Amino acid sequence: MPDDPMPLDRHDRAILDILAGEGRIPVAELARRIGLSKTPTLARMRRLEKAGIITGYRAML
Repeated sequence: MPDDPMPLDRHDRAILDILAGEGRIPVAELARRIGLSKTPTLARMRRLEKAGIITGYRAML
């Protein structure tokens, strides 16, 4: 996580919460669950990745 954390709104937190449990969820389903369309959901995911908050998508066995 970065030294100077970016502010997270309820949509960002919802994205992180859902991805923590379901890292391979399709963007369309994620968008539906958080109440946004695909384009802004994907933009938020990319912003979270660029900020170092999302560092990858992987299965932990």
